[in-house]
Order: sequence, then C-alpha cells, then structure tokens
Amino acid sequence: MAEEKKTDAEWQADLSPEQYQVLRCHGTERAGTSPLNLEKREGTFYCAGCGHPLFSSETKYESGSGWPSFYAPLGQGVTTTVDRSHGMVRTEVTCANCGGHLGHVFPDGPRPTGERYCMNGVALKFEAKELA
Repeated sequence: MAEEKKTDAEWQADLSPEQYQVLRCHGTERAGTSPLNLEKREGTFYCAGCGHPLFSSETKYESGSGWPSFYAPLGQGVTTTVDRSHGMVRTEVTCANCGGHLGHVFPDGPRPTGERYCMNGVALKFEAKELA
C-alpha cells in the first residue's frame, strides 16, 4: 500500500498534540491512560492519523500492560521494523498507509499467534460495529 504523504505542518494541523507526538515523533502515551483499554464492543480500530483499518475487536485482549493489546492485525493494516532506540531491540509497528508510529509487537501474546501488539490508544480510533 502506498504511504500517505503529508507535510509535517499538515500532520500538526490534523492531529492533537498527543497524537502528533506518538504518531509522527515515535512517542508513547502513559500506561493506563487510554479509554480504549476498556473498549469491549465489537468493531474496528483505525489509525487516528489516516483512518486506515488496523485491528479487529476480535483480536483485542487484556494484556495487563496498560495499553490496548491485540494478538493479530488486520490483513495489510500494519508494517513492522526493527527499533533500536532507548538501548533496546524491539519491533516497531507502524500504519501501513501513513507510516504513523502505533507501538510495538512482542512475542509474549496469547494463542493463536503468540504475539502482543501493544498499541498506543491515542494512535487509534475505534468504530463500533453497526447493530442490525
């Protein structure tokens, strides 16, 4: 998928300061501060920067980490790269559409994947499934 291109000024105008810090500057929100930690409805989690679909509520679980966690992304929703910042080696997760920083993935999640996509809630938007 082609990465969405915006200038830095456009990102700053479109995002809240906290969203900009996380999505564009690789920041991290404080653990336990996202209302999405408590989100239990069926639906889809989208990139707060560009609206690209990232995760289904079906893969969300309570990891105890203080951040919304998922065991698998949607199709081509995210990309990963090696992150060597802060004296650690981790796997960074970014939006496949706009390249926004979402969080990191760790190999300590539940079955069936064994992965924990530990996401910054401020980098996500949630849309509940329409009830028929």
